[in-house]
Amino acid sequence: MLATFRASSLVAFGLLLFAGAASAQISAIEGDVKAADGSLVKGASILIERKDMKGTYKGAKTDKKGHYIYNGLPLGTYKVSLIVEGQTVDSVDNVRTRLGDPMAINFDMKKSEADNKALAKAAETGTLTKEQERSLSKEQKDALEKRAKENAAAMAKNKALNDAFNGGMTAMEAKQYDAAVDSFKKASVEDPKQEAVWAQLARAYNEKADTEKKPDLMQQRTEDLNNAVAAYGKAIELKPDDSALHLNLALALANLKKTPEAKTELEKAATLDPTQAGKAYYNLGAILINSGQNDAASEAFKMALDKDPNYADAYYQYGVTLIGKMTVGSDSKVTYAPGTREAFDKYLELQPTGVNAEAAKSFITAMGGTINTTYVNPNAPKKPAPATKKK
Repeated sequence: MLATFRASSLVAFGLLLFAGAASAQISAIEGDVKAADGSLVKGASILIERKDMKGTYKGAKTDKKGHYIYNGLPLGTYKVSLIVEGQTVDSVDNVRTRLGDPMAINFDMKKSEADNKALAKAAETGTLTKEQERSLSKEQKDALEKRAKENAAAMAKNKALNDAFNGGMTAMEAKQYDAAVDSFKKASVEDPKQEAVWAQLARAYNEKADTEKKPDLMQQRTEDLNNAVAAYGKAIELKPDDSALHLNLALALANLKKTPEAKTELEKAATLDPTQAGKAYYNLGAILINSGQNDAASEAFKMALDKDPNYADAYYQYGVTLIGKMTVGSDSKVTYAPGTREAFDKYLELQPTGVNAEAAKSFITAMGGTINTTYVNPNAPKKPAPATKKK
């Protein structure tokens, strides 16, 4: 039974391990910010909100030259807002990003939003229509031409970043992990401030380590897991509020048998996203039991149940770890850890026809217990009441 559990635990772990992993091609938005007097604005914040699906991107600020850039955006439609001293002073809506050349969205606090939209349209098409040309001042036209030249130089760098990132994703799909690592490392050199790049580099190291479980590869496996931990750390520095990153870091640490550090990261993940806390500890338990750490796994499954008292699979796996704690006396009498029978009973109460139902019943029988035949699936549809004749 334990061998079967180990296989199923790894499947459960795989379902959640890389939650939120990036797979889309990336694009960029950049621009300049001018004050009403024409001076360049330093330290202004740019808020980018995705329109075609949920997504908010913060952190872009103008440098001392009044310029900002945000790389690593999935292709899509966005609203770009300029925020100065906590106030939104201007915005450009329905900005569609593209591969290669970053979208140029400039803000001139002296100009109207219509002017900014015209500039955005011109940046998107690469040419000025007659209507746009009439709506722009000479200064704006000159600025657009200057930006076009600057974009040509930036385009080469952005293309290199996209090529490296997409090459890594392609290699990952083909399970060519060494090639994926090389591509993501190249992307991290092109732009070290891309959270998605570091997260995918960590993932590549992690999946590479999963192929290195033979005794003669354990040293390489440890090295790759340490590299995964380091890459997750880089990603978290850039996006500390991403619960999935903390969760994935925790699981990598668990594979290195750094259980206290893994628990710390799991607590962070659970705080950032309480709805996933039960699954987080369940996945930790799956890794721990497969690495022979039964006591630590038992504690992890118990934590999963503390976070989610109706987590049926966690009850079953918790029961399995308690079976591992049974003792046999000198008189050959078997003593089971407290709570063992109750864990299997609770699983059957929640999932009487679940995939582990027969195994749970077998454990109960082996313990000398009898099976409760009154278990009812709480999710089963209720039968309609019998029809009655109306008088």
